[in-house]
Amino acid sequence: MRIWIDLANSPHVPFFAALIPEFKQRGHQVELTARDYAQTVELAGAARLTPFVIGGHGGGKLTGKAGNLIGRAASLAKWARSRGIDLAVSHNSYAQIAAASGLGIKSVTLMDYEHQPANHLAFRLASRVIVPRAFPDAALRRYGASRGKVKRYKGTKEDVYLAGFTADPAFGETLRGLGIDSQDVLVLVRPPAAEALYHRFENELFADMLEHLSSRADVKTILLARTAGQRSEYEAMAKPNLILPRQALDGANLIAACDLVISAGGTMNREAAALGVPAATVYAGEWAAIDEALVQENRLTRIASRDDLESLTIEKKRGSNPRRAVNVRNEVVDLILTP
Repeated sequence: MRIWIDLANSPHVPFFAALIPEFKQRGHQVELTARDYAQTVELAGAARLTPFVIGGHGGGKLTGKAGNLIGRAASLAKWARSRGIDLAVSHNSYAQIAAASGLGIKSVTLMDYEHQPANHLAFRLASRVIVPRAFPDAALRRYGASRGKVKRYKGTKEDVYLAGFTADPAFGETLRGLGIDSQDVLVLVRPPAAEALYHRFENELFADMLEHLSSRADVKTILLARTAGQRSEYEAMAKPNLILPRQALDGANLIAACDLVISAGGTMNREAAALGVPAATVYAGEWAAIDEALVQENRLTRIASRDDLESLTIEKKRGSNPRRAVNVRNEVVDLILTP
């Protein structure tokens, strides 16, 4: 088959970078597109992927998002029309799914968050919907995913590309270039996805968390901003020991080197859980069932109040306990390729 993959956001890059060799090994051809949003294009280049860059982000307003979706879907359809695509695959790229539907191309979408409103579009238009086993049946029904089109896999999407991870010893040089020494307690933080459709609320606890970390002289905090606007906002705060890298860093090596990961989103915390690194979440929205499962496994801590923040353990980690869910990648490949 000729498989078309669309990279619509930064987390899609490592996920599909792990799957593409599997597709090619089974004799399939792969075409790539990407949206110019967050670090998607930069990370794709670092992963030696060369997608056609089509469209960007629609901003924080719903009208802008709707217009961007329609415009990007039209541009993707124009790009794909004469390429002989047999199957469109994404992790809920709404524009790709809409474009594929309009062209009569079968599409597969993967998703792991049941509170994303745009699932209503993606799950109805996609030919197949692939979700983790923890994804609630009620959410699938609510979003219009008929039972016959739903497939499930064990584990998380992060297991697909991190189960066999081995840290690069040379990454320490990168950290030293950022002013981080081996004796520092290294904390990695990710701010809220403030412009995302599923994130329509304030998160004051994240600001409190930054203040709390900045009060510790022995802690170095790396903040990975999602957008240029976020970067400018946090740079203006000029907090002590807060580092905002200007280049995209190797995410897996960065997380593996950290003593604690704290995110107001989902992917980075689940990456930490896959690698066995202590992780905490300050996400203020509706929780994903898959994250609840990680709490039950003692791989994720929930910070829901200032008391939780004060009691959080911030220290040098004592080794790691990776999940090593090595079977998930092949399982996901089979679910994508099997009609």
